Amino acid sequence: MEVQETRVQTDRVFTIPNILSMARLLGVPLFLWLILRPEFGGPNSDGWALLVLMLSGVTDYLDGYLARRWNQISNLGRLLDPAADRLYILSTLVGLTWREILPLWLTAALLARELMLLVMVGILRRHGYPPPQVNFLGKAATFNLMYAFPLLLLSDGNGWLASLAEVFGWAFAGWGTTLYWWAGILYVVQVRRLVRADRVAD
Repeated sequence: MEVQETRVQTDRVFTIPNILSMARLLGVPLFLWLILRPEFGGPNSDGWALLVLMLSGVTDYLDGYLARRWNQISNLGRLLDPAADRLYILSTLVGLTWREILPLWLTAALLARELMLLVMVGILRRHGYPPPQVNFLGKAATFNLMYAFPLLLLSDGNGWLASLAEVFGWAFAGWGTTLYWWAGILYVVQVRRLVRADRVAD
């Protein structure tokens, strides 16, 4: 994450990129309902849950690409995009941990990183800085996790496809978790430098 200001090019709310981000947010409860249906006596809906995740990944790419290409970067978009990413990660963690596909230690590691980030955002706001921008490292971490989760969901079955999905799913999960924490640690270092610079200026 980078603590820097990105030039806002529009104040409009209902731009195509923002509408795509809103659609992603609406998909979060749908995805969680689909993935947890078997736990409450409903039919297995993993295929539909995977479809929602895939559509989320496509819209995640499109909203950022279109915002830059069409000069529609907005304050709302800067909030919606990372919010949708985090909510999908959180809902997937809840669903896969509930179904015992993900171990508790991995869920705890990812949630601890999110808690650390929230604390850093609070410190930034107290010093008058805007919310952070998602940098390449953070996007790479999210990319890996968003591939890992559907693969691990697919691994909850039988046959060669499930076995292959398990291997690649855990590979993506390992890289994603490592990059997630790496990006978080770099972010903490940046926040410390900003706070220290403010103290020196005072």
